[in-house]
Amino acid sequence: MIVRPKENWFRLLFVWNGSVLPSIIPQLIFMAVVSSLAVLTHGRVLGEKIPLNTAPFTLFGVALAIFLAFRNNASYERFNEARHLWGSLLIASRALTSELLCYVPERADTLRIAQRLIGFVYALKHELRGSDPTEDFQRLLGPQETELLRDHCYKPVAILNEIRRDVASPCQRVHTSDTKLWMLNTEINELGKVVGGCERIASTPIPFAYNVLLHRTVYAYCVLLPFGLVDSTEFFTPLLCVFISYTLIALEAIASEVAEPFSTAPNALALDAMSRNIERSILELCGCPVPAPVAPVRPYQLS
Repeated sequence: MIVRPKENWFRLLFVWNGSVLPSIIPQLIFMAVVSSLAVLTHGRVLGEKIPLNTAPFTLFGVALAIFLAFRNNASYERFNEARHLWGSLLIASRALTSELLCYVPERADTLRIAQRLIGFVYALKHELRGSDPTEDFQRLLGPQETELLRDHCYKPVAILNEIRRDVASPCQRVHTSDTKLWMLNTEINELGKVVGGCERIASTPIPFAYNVLLHRTVYAYCVLLPFGLVDSTEFFTPLLCVFISYTLIALEAIASEVAEPFSTAPNALALDAMSRNIERSILELCGCPVPAPVAPVRPYQLS
């Protein structure tokens, strides 16, 4: 996802990077060609006039709009749940770090657990995106632990298990009360719930039949539309059809991007910025140097 500053209304009219327009230009060109052919042939195909007018498109457009709204709501629900899970990850990480600082007397133990906790966050990010975590692991956990994690299929779970082990060891050594140990374990369980919730979203896409039906319906509507408008709008038909097609096809493309909140698409979650924010928060609580946040990108800059 592109982390961007707020823009005024005029600049938003010309946003390119981060919109879905670059990905749907071929479809819009195709619609411009079909619309132009409808104008040149006066709505005829192989010499036969297609008997269409605006009335059926009005009725069908209402049904299509309802279906698009359902599809976008389903996609945004996945996006919103993913954002709440990462918000819970931030809260649980802060709480666990704060409790360790207060209840575990050995600062070295706390710093080691904090580094593992940051590594856990980055491990979850990379697992959800299917990317290579080696660079972040070497920076946070060291080469030896990076090598040990290489063969694990579920790296966030493995790191979380080590965090639990690290928490239990100093607590047992100083005879920490069961209540304090229960509090620490509760935050670790919250981290585990976040992992499970994210895995559920990543492994359970919206049913494929919905995507196919919406895709076919949108393109059928857009292709037939010029033949229904050509008699009334004539030479303005390509302009109107391309604009309407842009709205419908763009909505479908946005729904597809938002439905995969952990991807690297411009409209997915900003996991890089969110991971860095959690890292900064944990290090600040520990009194360690804090890295710079992820800088916003201007819409006209390339990502």
